[in-house]
Amino acid sequence: MLLLFIKLTLTPILIGSASLAARRWGPSIGGWIVALPLTSGPVALYIAIDRGTAFAAGTAEGSIGGLLGDATFALAYGWLARRSGWPAAVALGFGAFAAAALAIQPLVSGPPIVLFAVVAVAMVICLRLAPAAAETKTAGLMPAWDIPARMLVGTAIVLAITEAATVLGPQLTGILAAFPVYVTVLAVFAHRLEGPEQAMGVARGLQLGLFGTICFFLVITSTIEHLGIVVAFAAGIVATIAVQLVSLRIIRRPIEPSVSAP
Repeated sequence: MLLLFIKLTLTPILIGSASLAARRWGPSIGGWIVALPLTSGPVALYIAIDRGTAFAAGTAEGSIGGLLGDATFALAYGWLARRSGWPAAVALGFGAFAAAALAIQPLVSGPPIVLFAVVAVAMVICLRLAPAAAETKTAGLMPAWDIPARMLVGTAIVLAITEAATVLGPQLTGILAAFPVYVTVLAVFAHRLEGPEQAMGVARGLQLGLFGTICFFLVITSTIEHLGIVVAFAAGIVATIAVQLVSLRIIRRPIEPSVSAP
């Protein structure tokens, strides 16, 4: 009962807080915030409590692989945003996530540092290939049901993934926990209400924010079996904050990508 209570309270609080911050500071910051392990982090924590540290270590390693899917989702969405509507951009993004998740599978059960290195390099490449976006810092008006809907959907996803963990196994659970649910919501609303440039800003923010999250999961998968849940998660949070402070400075200044949008 205690674990269920944590799931039903911590997850919506995290998601609601991140969504309010995104409204306040705009699309890029919104994408950067939802890159944080708001779903995958709680999933790893719940699994560690419910199924043990070994299972949680495998889940965290799976989430590292899933982050490659997030980076490719953002790249695909950004490139198609100007050329088509949001349904096509979302479809291509989901296809890119699935393709990347399948491609990284052979490395997911291997040494975490090798997986980390491959995914981190791929994330840098995706960021450099991303099209430039002339988005502003001002977020558009959202409907009143937007944030409650995000909280409800996010909590439902966390509950579903953690309940299905035994069937899915640790690595697949981790990959699915990294599925880009929240960035899809942010990008679609920005695309519909403010145009493709704002949606591309969400995608760029996600790409920059993922670097803190990949460090979080590297720490978790490398330490949780030896140091325990509390120390591993505390160290992961510290590592995430350190990296995110750097990425926040980057996102607040314009970056010229190596490939310009037409």
